[in-house]
Amino acid sequence: MCRNIKTLFNFEPPATRDEIRDAALQFVRKLSGSTKPSKKNEEAFYRAVDQIAEVAHELLHSMETHQHPRNREEEAAKAKARSALRFANA
Repeated sequence: MCRNIKTLFNFEPPATRDEIRDAALQFVRKLSGSTKPSKKNEEAFYRAVDQIAEVAHELLHSMETHQHPRNREEEAAKAKARSALRFANA
């Protein structure tokens, strides 16, 4: 489940609110042990997702680095190559 959480800092263009919320959703799913909350827990589940997404957005936009921004396409190609190598050995 947590493999879906990607590094979002220092990319050009910066991470979108949707990307940040998707990461927050994966984080809450991991913490709760549930991919879909029960009706009784739904409000607390999605409130946690919203709060974590907001804090993550603040974090990502307040951090600074001297490194050049990473290229999304290059990082995606590297990840695809790692995945191909990992599954070729399976």
